[in-house]
Amino acid sequence: MVSGIKHVDVNALLNQDAVGKTNFMRQSLTGLNLNGVDLSWTDLSGTDLSGAKLVGANLVGVKLVRAKLTDANLKGANLLGADLRSANLSGADLSEADLSGSNLSGTNLSGTNLSRADLSLAILNEANLRLANLSGAIMPNGTIHD
Repeated sequence: MVSGIKHVDVNALLNQDAVGKTNFMRQSLTGLNLNGVDLSWTDLSGTDLSGAKLVGANLVGVKLVRAKLTDANLKGANLLGADLRSANLSGADLSEADLSGSNLSGTNLSGTNLSRADLSLAILNEANLRLANLSGAIMPNGTIHD
């Protein structure tokens, strides 16, 4: 276990009454299957979600500042307006994800699959997009990447 990171009670995380009201900062959720879960407006800053499965998850307005999502599967996830500043998403699958209006400043997106993702109006200041797959992605300026 990483110093300062606690393991979370998954039942508490998935309790719909807690969504948006509970702070799950600095939790370890590595490798968990959270496909289709609704974590909208939840604070997951500093959380370790490496290898987690979040396919089709509702992450609208979620706060993932400095979170670790390396090799996570977020295919088709809704991250509209999410705060991902300085997060590590290297090797993650964000294909077909909605990242419109998200803040990705300083985020590590190296080797990330962003094919057909919606990045319209997203903030990408100082984001690392080295070796990222952007084919068919809608870019912040509205153009579609070849």
